Amino acid sequence: KFLLGFGSVDLQPVISVGRFVNFTTLFILAFGVIFELPVFMVFMAKVGVLSRGFYEQNRRYALLVIAIIAALLTPTPDVVNMLLMGGPLYLLYEAGIIILRMMRIK
Repeated sequence: KFLLGFGSVDLQPVISVGRFVNFTTLFILAFGVIFELPVFMVFMAKVGVLSRGFYEQNRRYALLVIAIIAALLTPTPDVVNMLLMGGPLYLLYEAGIIILRMMRIK
C-alpha cells in the first residue's frame, strides 16, 4: 500500500499478475535452457559432430551468437537483462570447453 501511494494523475500503478507470471516464466525457462549448454557441448563432442578444437577456435563467433540469443530471450530492451543472460551463458561455454579438456575429448 505504501508504494501504491506514490501514484499520480500522470503515473498510475498497474498491478498485473499475468505480466509478472509471464516475465518470471520466461526467465526461468531461458535460464534453464542456458544451463544445459555444457551438456550439449559434451554430447556434440562425444557424438563427433563438433570437436573441442572447434569450440576453442570459434570463441568470437560464440560470443556473437550468445549476445544475439541473450538479446532475443530477454523480454526488455535494456542491456542489464541482456548481460544477466549472456554473462552466465558465456561462462558456461567456457566451462564446457574445460569439461571437454578434463574428459580428454578432442
